[in-house]
Amino acid sequence: MSEEQADTVIYTVEDGIAWVWFSRPAKRNAMSPKLNRRMMEVLDEIEYREDVGVLVLGGQGTAWSAGMDLKEYFRETEANGLRGVRKSQSESYGWFRRLRWFQKPTIAMVNGWCFGGGFGPLFACDLAICSQEAKFGLSEINWGILPGGGVTKVVVDLLSMRDAMWLTLTGDLIDGAQASAMRLVNECVPADQLESRTAEVARMLLQKNPVTLKFAKDAVRRVGLMTYDEAEDYLVRLQEAMNFHDKTEGRKEGIRQFIDEKSYKPGLGAYDKDRAKAQS
Repeated sequence: MSEEQADTVIYTVEDGIAWVWFSRPAKRNAMSPKLNRRMMEVLDEIEYREDVGVLVLGGQGTAWSAGMDLKEYFRETEANGLRGVRKSQSESYGWFRRLRWFQKPTIAMVNGWCFGGGFGPLFACDLAICSQEAKFGLSEINWGILPGGGVTKVVVDLLSMRDAMWLTLTGDLIDGAQASAMRLVNECVPADQLESRTAEVARMLLQKNPVTLKFAKDAVRRVGLMTYDEAEDYLVRLQEAMNFHDKTEGRKEGIRQFIDEKSYKPGLGAYDKDRAKAQS
């Protein structure tokens, strides 16, 4: 780990949850080239740890992320010409992409500002929970650029056309309740409940079969670009691949606990993974 990048992102692992924090509170967690490089290192460090089942991405201070650092990401990289620009773009877009296909479920925990480029990692996370005080906006229109780096694609995929147009053309701010109503996030909660609710959702995910979680989250992202027939065939093959990769044979164990033991009901919760391990 580079010393100069070390304090831009920090993380802890507690009870199966990796709590990852943007750590530039004085800069409202604006994403700089240093932060982008450190994020890729952090994802490398935790993705395959056996003691990590869920990743939560939060922001220290009063912001989640104010987007790209205008000075470091734009002005300083542009001073290095096209090579500098392309390098910075590949570093930021690279970890966004890595987070989209991360091995474990991911939750964005949005406590404050989420502007511009911050929509990239917001979309990359599988789930998103925000505080009522959170503020979301695409400020790019106010200083003469497009919402780039995939951000325009993000709002088109997540929002209705009217809402996507409103945010893009006006640069207007919306609060947590509006973001939830638009479905930019899953839930909006009071600020003092944000971390506890996020932990509750993370623990819910930890109860599920981890192999199934990975295949299911990838399926949701993939099938949206397919026809129905393509998706039907893809999901059949994906289930076959998942059965091969799941060495705990979770599908059989879940059916066994439901039919033979009658110990759980699939519509009300997950099968007992610990009992499955004991059987193996």
